[in-house]
Amino acid sequence: MSTTLRNASLQFVGLQEDTSIYELHAPQFTNRYFIISGAGTRRLMAFPEVVGFDSYSAMLPETVAALRYLFPSGSEGDVDILTILRGGLNYPVEEACHKVGIRVRDIHFLSCERIIEEHVITGLDIKYEKLRITRDRTLVIGDIIATGDTLRMCLDQVVDRFRRKGGSIRKIIFFTIGGTRAIPLMERMAERISAYFPEFEGFECFFYEGIFSVYKDKGVSGINVPDIDFGWNDGVVSPEFRHYVMEHPDALFEKCIIYDGGARRYEIPVHFEEVLDYWHGILEREGQIDIKALVAEKLGYEGPVDFAVWLLVTGLGTLPQEGLRELWEKEQDLCRMAAGISLKEIAERRIKEITFISKNYE
Repeated sequence: MSTTLRNASLQFVGLQEDTSIYELHAPQFTNRYFIISGAGTRRLMAFPEVVGFDSYSAMLPETVAALRYLFPSGSEGDVDILTILRGGLNYPVEEACHKVGIRVRDIHFLSCERIIEEHVITGLDIKYEKLRITRDRTLVIGDIIATGDTLRMCLDQVVDRFRRKGGSIRKIIFFTIGGTRAIPLMERMAERISAYFPEFEGFECFFYEGIFSVYKDKGVSGINVPDIDFGWNDGVVSPEFRHYVMEHPDALFEKCIIYDGGARRYEIPVHFEEVLDYWHGILEREGQIDIKALVAEKLGYEGPVDFAVWLLVTGLGTLPQEGLRELWEKEQDLCRMAAGISLKEIAERRIKEITFISKNYE
């Protein structure tokens, strides 16, 4: 497990309708970090075919469940929404607030775009902002967090504007398909924001399906994108999502669990081009890829391992063990069968499936 999650324990804290809610505890945390798992987000994050409005609506039940957990009566005050364009538009935070009965007072916008050259992020640029500064505001934000650089730049901008114009921030509620780097970033930001606004209560961050890691290199396949693509290694993935992927094993070999969230809703042909490029790349390299190493990379550990070790490396050891042994057995079976997996067959099947669907968006 990564140093970010060292000494952390995952606790099941509730079930809101069909959404499981876990909280991650650690002595070093000043903020609250949750993992939420539901049918919609499991499907979204396993299948790049989930696009357009469907990718938005897939997150709605889980987002509603999280807000109902925080606001049981639905009337404990009001919030502002900060939308970080363009990925932030994918998150159904305004609709979820409406369903829970939370009043949205203001909606703020920031446009922070990555500058990418040769598949490498070379910088960030804030091109647009719309902020209405008031006091004692609770901000609700939804966005993907990989390296966290976009969030850091945006929050620096927002905090600076609120401080200079006499506003204040009481709390930040964050929804993310995100990685482990979100946690140290939010810990540092909480300390900084508290220095400006002593009443600041910190972050309450909800990760959909897991706290993932970001690839540091091109991975076993040789074609993953560093600092963009997500994986399981050194993260904590909900047992429900791990079960789901074991039931849909092709999903384990996808480029990452999300691809680009903005493109899959607003530039769907571009999104499918990326998905197809990946699978064509796998097909071209399949004879050179160590399938056992690839399975180990995707699962986040080199197996087979015994149950006690598996609980440790997955970060699930503090959960009730009912049902976990079955999941462990499925993953160990996959490790044992890895040598017999045909990447060629999987790649050809996925190319055929994605090509058929993508024709509807040409």
